[in-house]
Amino acid sequence: MIKLIEGGVCAAKGYKASGVHCGIRKSQSKKDLSLIVSEVKANAAAVYTTNLVKGAPLLVTKQHLADGKAQAILCNSGNANTCNANGIEVAEEMSAMLASAMNLSGNDVVIASTGVIGQPLDLAPIRAGIPMLVDTLSPDGCDAAAEGIMTTDTIKKEVAVSFELDGKTCHIGGIAKGSGMIHPNMATMLVFITSDVAISSELLQKAISADIANTFNMVSVDGDTSTNDMLVIMANGLAGNAEITTEDERYKTFMQALGTVTVGLCRMIAGDGEGATKLLECKVSGAKDLATAKTVAKSVITSSLLKAAMFGADANWGRVLCAIGYSGADVDVTKIDVRFRSPAGEILVCKNGSGVAFSEEDAKQILLEHDIEILVGLNDGAAESCAWGCDLTYDYVKINGDYRT
Repeated sequence: MIKLIEGGVCAAKGYKASGVHCGIRKSQSKKDLSLIVSEVKANAAAVYTTNLVKGAPLLVTKQHLADGKAQAILCNSGNANTCNANGIEVAEEMSAMLASAMNLSGNDVVIASTGVIGQPLDLAPIRAGIPMLVDTLSPDGCDAAAEGIMTTDTIKKEVAVSFELDGKTCHIGGIAKGSGMIHPNMATMLVFITSDVAISSELLQKAISADIANTFNMVSVDGDTSTNDMLVIMANGLAGNAEITTEDERYKTFMQALGTVTVGLCRMIAGDGEGATKLLECKVSGAKDLATAKTVAKSVITSSLLKAAMFGADANWGRVLCAIGYSGADVDVTKIDVRFRSPAGEILVCKNGSGVAFSEEDAKQILLEHDIEILVGLNDGAAESCAWGCDLTYDYVKINGDYRT
């Protein structure tokens, strides 16, 4: 049984975390440097943005993880260290400074940065902050680490679970940052996941690569894929289970637990989209295959017109049909049903591709809730999929109109 627990990235055995304000960001009330450390070297894997423009930290991290091992994750917010002539040198120096402070190998340090693109990253505040960061490492430090990676996020994002393998209690926990520049194209944000499960680096890579196809690649806030998106997972084996080296039942259990964590983070990221007031969840059922279901779900959740309608609590279901129609999916539009659902109730607004009589007032009450489900029935098969997004509000423009200043 998979149980939701507290602790985030510190829920698994052998992990500590911390977060401090070192001076990268102007506001002294905002932490801007975070650290996650395993007491032993861990197997590790990562997935990266598909944007051709990649931040220097991603390039350095990819090199460091070539051996499938890591022991620490160092992340700063307030500056992306992207499109800088000396970006690689800065990222490598960040690794070296932490390695020296903790007596680690620099190659076992994952480096991540988030914030404004194209501005030089001054190492002075990071150099000054690392001793404090190391001194404050704690098994209760997840909250501080989660805060230190935030940019325009309004809430900390952390999820953890426990489950059994080989009679041993195991854990997976994660933190994430993501509010803007989020679109289904991996990884759409920064995500750091820790586990005490013993699993090979090869299967760890396979696990997260498979998981993101149905989780983080199904999240969209604004249609922009960032330059610094990355998901990193470490598994240190301290739970004591026999190492997972094949795709057996234990691997399937691990995948289920991992999916519980990643879906939880997806929902938090989508619901905390820049300026958002609502979490939108498009559930597609009755598709003839998975690819069709995913294409439809993503097209609906990324429609700016639909997102604006949801902000206004307007049951404009025609925008759902429109998004399906231009998605490129091979569907029979005369079979499509659409429902809106929330804690306030559920209402059918479209049957077999045509409108049906419904109460606009009832629909408005349903759409005034924070969590909104858009239920699309294609009635053409058994495949299903889900995508997450948010409404489009005036505040999104305000936030991004003066992001740098």
